[in-house]
Amino acid sequence: MDGFIAAPDGSFDFFFQHVGQGFLAHLVCEYADTLSTPGRKALGVDDVPNTRFDTVLMGRGTYIPGLEVGLTSPYAHLRQIVFSRSRTESPDAAVEVTSEDPLTLVRKLKQEDGLGIWLCGGADLAGQLLPEVDELIVKQYPIVAGSGIPMFGADFAHRILTLTDSQVFDGGNLVLTYTKPAG
Repeated sequence: MDGFIAAPDGSFDFFFQHVGQGFLAHLVCEYADTLSTPGRKALGVDDVPNTRFDTVLMGRGTYIPGLEVGLTSPYAHLRQIVFSRSRTESPDAAVEVTSEDPLTLVRKLKQEDGLGIWLCGGADLAGQLLPEVDELIVKQYPIVAGSGIPMFGADFAHRILTLTDSQVFDGGNLVLTYTKPAG
C-alpha cells in the first residue's frame, strides 16, 4: 500500500502470499498477457491469445532474476525488450536487449500497429517512461512494506492522473486504473 514494488533486495514473492482466488481469477481473465510463460502454462491459459499487450518492456534488474533460474524468454507470447546499459547481448533470440533511450524507443513503438505496451519493471525505467504513460494499472496488496524499491524511480515532478476504474477484492486487493488527462 505504500508504493513499493519489491523489497530492498529486489524480491517480491511476499506479494503472492496475499492473492485471493477472486483477485487471481481477475488477473488471469483480464491480464493473462502479463503472466509469465510458465505462469500461463500453470494456469492453463498458455493458448489464450493476447488481448491487451503485444510488447513487454523490462529493465535489466527485472529480467535478471528469471535469467538466473534459466528462464531466458519469460514472456514468450510477447515481444520482449530489455533495457540495459551494461548487458549488450541477449541470451535468447526472442529477447531484444537495447541501450537505446527508453523514451525514444517507446515513442517509436507507439507509432507501430498492434496492441499495447506493458511496462513490467523496474522503478528506474518506469520513472524514465512516465511522460509516455497513457494508462497506469496498479495492483495493490494489503501490505505495508516500509521500504524497498518504489514504483517509480524519478525526480520529483507531480503528475495528475484520472482514476477511471477501481475494483476491490476479498482480502483487500485492489486494481486501480488511471489515465493521463486529455490534452
